[in-house]
Amino acid sequence: MSEVTRERVEAAYRALGSGDRARILEYYSEDLRWLVPGNHPLAGWYESLDAFLELMGQTHKLTGGTFRMDLEAVLVGEDCSADVCRNVALRDGADPASTTPYERMDYPVFHFMRWRDGRIVEGRDGLFGDTASAFSQFWAPFAPDGTRRDR
Repeated sequence: MSEVTRERVEAAYRALGSGDRARILEYYSEDLRWLVPGNHPLAGWYESLDAFLELMGQTHKLTGGTFRMDLEAVLVGEDCSADVCRNVALRDGADPASTTPYERMDYPVFHFMRWRDGRIVEGRDGLFGDTASAFSQFWAPFAPDGTRRDR
């Protein structure tokens, strides 16, 4: 069994960012469960590594590849980790100067993860204060013509 360490958490983020499934499997379980909070189309439980990777693919598609998670702090326990990332992204097609929460994401997100046998088996995103609303606004849906449905 691998010990949960800051270095292992950091390596898990790097693996996820690589997009290399074999490398990702070193840190994430095939039976991963992940919860995304909010009131938007991406919210809910993702019940496998493949479902989670589809979610990550969707976040990159909706942001034109600008989505990133900058790790700021990590705490570890015997079978868990908690971290704060600064999530940064711009919705695909948005004006780079936009500051609206519908188009720009730039705020801290908390992640709590359970580990078993050296791999993440469950994760939960958490949001602080007003970022919960901003998170839902950012991932809000578009109408078929490309306009936001909620404007």
